[in-house]
Amino acid sequence: MAVEQGPHLESRGNDAKDAPRDVSVHSGDEESSLNKDVLALDDLDPAMSRKMHLVNNAIDELGWTPYHTKLFFLNGFGYAVDSLILLLQSVIATPAFTEFGEVGYAKALTIAVYSGMLSGALFWGLGADIIGRRYAFNLSLLICSASAIIAGAMPSWASLGVFIALIGFGGGGNLVLDTTVFLEFLPGDKQWMVTVMAAWWGFGQAITGFFAWGFLVPEKWNCPSVDTCTKDNNMGWRYVMFTSGALVFVMSILRLTVVRLRETPKYLLGLGEDAKVVDTFQALAAKYNRPCSLTLEQLEACGVVTTAHSKNRFSFAETLIHLRGLFSTRKTGLSTVMIWLSWAMVGLAYPLFYVFLPTYLATRGASLSVSTYDSWRNYALTNISSIFGPILAGWMCNLPLFGRRYTMLIGALMTAAFFFAYTAVRSAAQDVGFSCAIGFCLNVYYGTLYAYTPEVLPSAHRATGNGVAVACNRVMGILSAVIATVADTSTPVPIYICGALLVAMGLAAAVFPFEPYGRRSS
Repeated sequence: MAVEQGPHLESRGNDAKDAPRDVSVHSGDEESSLNKDVLALDDLDPAMSRKMHLVNNAIDELGWTPYHTKLFFLNGFGYAVDSLILLLQSVIATPAFTEFGEVGYAKALTIAVYSGMLSGALFWGLGADIIGRRYAFNLSLLICSASAIIAGAMPSWASLGVFIALIGFGGGGNLVLDTTVFLEFLPGDKQWMVTVMAAWWGFGQAITGFFAWGFLVPEKWNCPSVDTCTKDNNMGWRYVMFTSGALVFVMSILRLTVVRLRETPKYLLGLGEDAKVVDTFQALAAKYNRPCSLTLEQLEACGVVTTAHSKNRFSFAETLIHLRGLFSTRKTGLSTVMIWLSWAMVGLAYPLFYVFLPTYLATRGASLSVSTYDSWRNYALTNISSIFGPILAGWMCNLPLFGRRYTMLIGALMTAAFFFAYTAVRSAAQDVGFSCAIGFCLNVYYGTLYAYTPEVLPSAHRATGNGVAVACNRVMGILSAVIATVADTSTPVPIYICGALLVAMGLAAAVFPFEPYGRRSS
């Protein structure tokens, strides 16, 4: 598979060690291509490009360490939390709405969580490019956990919506930072692990399913109707929130105590903190007995980075720099727009499909009635199946035959095929079978897109670009909730539109401007 031609980096000064080696090779040389950076030819700041190459060399020299293993698990917890909180509102909405007298907007919690995740993705994404990854990374889960626990004690539908939005606010930034932080420490030949990390998304969904299965089935915790529903006989949804909040709190404490995250070296490059970059690598090398040949003199010889920040980092000009940086070249700008559109399309297609599906199937004579117990069991099974999609995707995207782009193409087309085939479902067994298949296939696409997005964004503006991508997804999620309320759900047209959107996403992925396979993130 063709990939972009690598950079030719010339030495500055008489001593070869003062600058990056000439690493120009033919794209067919797979081993050498691992020394090339994705955006090396598309970075308008030569100093940043040279320093990034040196930092990537240092990361590769350090290799995979126990520090990376900790990041994989604890950043993976973040993935799990994001999917968990996104589903929490959907599983508690009906029993909570029943308890509060079914007064208000029935889809309020869906809009609340998506609104929170929209604002969180933008706030934490931009904030991580301004104040750094470490602070945002550590705070986001704490906000999620506290909000989830408090939400379980809310006395009204409106107050519950406020704290559901706060859960989304913390989780919206959390997802942006999990991929960003993990990627910026990864050796080039291990970047496929960002795709595999998306398996934690399915793990979080499965946890939600099991919590719902355990607390929303027993009659003693779930009232039968709105007429007899009180807090005392309807504690099931509150137990779901308390348990979820406690689990997230444990994860947030583990982040603070186990990882003790250092600021990422690629972020420090943008600040001009070359000495801290070297200190970070030397500390990791000393701790894990690994080599570290990067020196401060090498980085300083590359020049001064001028495009990563404004003179005042807490200004409107700083925001503009991070947005403009995503369009620094025509190719980079095209890549950014295509990624954002892909996030928007999947954010609309997936939830909208399941909004229209039940009514469509009912009008076609499908008999899907199952007990409450079986319903939550099937929910858990579907979510468990989604764990394995990113694992397959991680293997596929590290093969030269597929790379990232064609892995996404295959995942999207497989999902579209099952979407269209789902319209023929007529029994509960077929329903759960197709749901599991869609959960698996969609996460082949989704898991790769999650990893691809930060891989091809410039490091100084990576969190901003990633945050806007997630925000586009959340805007479409809000729109799907509104459409579900006002549209005619008996027509089959929206289902076929959703399938067509998935086909469009796959085709778009196949022509994305950058292919990160065999390249290192910049």
